[in-house]
Amino acid sequence: MTETTEPRSYFDEAGRAAFVQRGLPVGSLLALAVAGFITILTEALPAGLLPQISGSLLVSESLTGQLVTIYALGSLLTVIPLIALTQAVRRKPLLLIALAGFAIANTVTALSTSYVLTMMARFVAGVSAGLLWALLAGYAARMVPDQLKGRAIAVAMIGTPLALSLGIPAGTFLGTLIGWRSCFGLMTAMTLALIMWVLIKLPDFPGQADGRRHSLGEVFRMPGIRSVLLATLGYMLAHNILYTYIAPFVSAARMVEQTALILLVFGLTSLVSIWIAGALVDRHLRSLTLASIALFAVSALVLGIGTDSTSAVYAAICLWGLAYGGAATLFATSMTRVAGEATDVAQSMIVTVWNIAIASGGVLGGILLNNLGAVAFPWSVLALLVGTLAVVWAARAHGFRSS
Repeated sequence: MTETTEPRSYFDEAGRAAFVQRGLPVGSLLALAVAGFITILTEALPAGLLPQISGSLLVSESLTGQLVTIYALGSLLTVIPLIALTQAVRRKPLLLIALAGFAIANTVTALSTSYVLTMMARFVAGVSAGLLWALLAGYAARMVPDQLKGRAIAVAMIGTPLALSLGIPAGTFLGTLIGWRSCFGLMTAMTLALIMWVLIKLPDFPGQADGRRHSLGEVFRMPGIRSVLLATLGYMLAHNILYTYIAPFVSAARMVEQTALILLVFGLTSLVSIWIAGALVDRHLRSLTLASIALFAVSALVLGIGTDSTSAVYAAICLWGLAYGGAATLFATSMTRVAGEATDVAQSMIVTVWNIAIASGGVLGGILLNNLGAVAFPWSVLALLVGTLAVVWAARAHGFRSS
């Protein structure tokens, strides 16, 4: 059976049986993974190239840092209304629009000599990112039958840990070698190649018919939705407090010269985690989610009591990476199971919560650092994770059901 643009074949019984025998549509799912890779790389690359960008645009490094902030704001402010307004639009054209937004925004960023124009381009990139993330899990899930949805989402999400562990360090190195503008130009070229890949390889799916569209309030009131959103917020807030301020934390542990190695270890163990999640998520979603939170909590505890030991810090980082790598897959799969046909609207809520956690992690982490010092991070993270574990444990009937 070959992939087709006719969505019905993925949902009738004959189509399901043939698809299970054939396995995952790896080529299509990897196109979605590359889209996620480009999204994360576009978001975070300015952070590694602040001196070069600030010198070129003639602004301070603190102002240049707002290129990351406005990107997050673009996603945060627009993803829910965009998804609500585009429920009837076919999915493939909508995905192509999001990718075109990246191509335009990164091209403008590469060529612009104006700080204001660059900020506007970054906002557009953030809008595109929010739209893409809201579509990604639902798109992957619709390409496969129910028993493969979690695995399909895991493959589609692998671009995130790859970008964090390999893409951003490589992009930072290239930026110092060939210039930051050339890096953004390369991302435009990658995006254009991906657009061709999507046009050739991805199936198309219809939007929601008029009588089957879902309001935000309706989706928010669905059993399990609020549990998934609250657990996502708690988990990601804990992660971003620690990840955003990992440099001052390892400095307090007298390991500042090992910061790059620590981040590499975190990235590599995250890749292992997403492989485990992909292999087991369809059968053990609830258990994996509880294990992820528990592992992260143990990591925070070890960091809290073992900062004087280099081996303890590295062990904790490994546990953190093993916990975190598959988290996006776990929460996205949980939301897909709960929301059903309203997946895209529900995923837009997760994207919003995700960006709130990123922004709040930076703010709360800064407050903790200024008032209590970096030693407070592990204990604050642990408190958040205990609350998150309680939410997931209580959501046995809805939200995080046993498979």
